[in-house]
Amino acid sequence: MLIEFDKMQEVTIAHLNAGNGAVSAKMFIQPECKMMVSRIPAGASIGLHEHTTSSEINYVLDGNGKAVCDGKEEMLQAGVCQYCPKGSSHTIFNTGMADLVLFTVVTEQ
Repeated sequence: MLIEFDKMQEVTIAHLNAGNGAVSAKMFIQPECKMMVSRIPAGASIGLHEHTTSSEINYVLDGNGKAVCDGKEEMLQAGVCQYCPKGSSHTIFNTGMADLVLFTVVTEQ
């Protein structure tokens, strides 16, 4: 199955998980798996949230940022993958001047 993000409509979500600003994403959603390409503008964030039933993988396509997973800071840049396992909590901040662009996979377990 091909998933063509370039042909999807982008959705903007203000204050995602009580974060700052708005996050825009193109999303492919199935019951057991979600995949998305998201843009976090400069100064925006995804608020702290816990993955009680899922794991999340964030691959950085472009930009710079910071994730905090279970209290540990992790610097994000293009080519880096951030993993939040089931039972963990994390938040993501754009610390750069351009959009932080992520390819995200969330698997329900």
